[in-house]
Amino acid sequence: MRLTVFSDYTLRTLIYLGLHGQGLATIDEIATAYDISRNHLMKVVHHLARQNIITTVRGKGGGMMLARSASDINIGAVVRETEKDSHIVECFDPAHAGICKIEPACLLRGALYKAGEAFYAVLDGYVLADLIGPRTALADLLGLAPAGDSCRE
Repeated sequence: MRLTVFSDYTLRTLIYLGLHGQGLATIDEIATAYDISRNHLMKVVHHLARQNIITTVRGKGGGMMLARSASDINIGAVVRETEKDSHIVECFDPAHAGICKIEPACLLRGALYKAGEAFYAVLDGYVLADLIGPRTALADLLGLAPAGDSCRE
């Protein structure tokens, strides 16, 4: 299974915010730290805010931070939400049902479904706090000073 760029940037944003601490981080800081597209990050941040995973503050001095503790953000749930419109194979997409000639007798579909479920089952076992465990190494790589678990209580 391959994650979309959107999911990748979503996870990177959460890791950055988990390391950042209580202060507000900006899209520009995250884009610079990872050397990734600011425009893509704007979409990611909007999505995360709509999901109440992050809190955003607009205007001068604004930015974003985690809306809850890193130990309360389940990675499987985040990826399911960001990948909900992606399909491993075409026949999983209801818009393409019946297009494949072998679909009525295909066993691959079931195998791929089980593989996808196993993928998410593994991710369900992780929370953001698990991914930011090596705080010092990650913070150094991103140009941050390590911080405690960030959340808005």
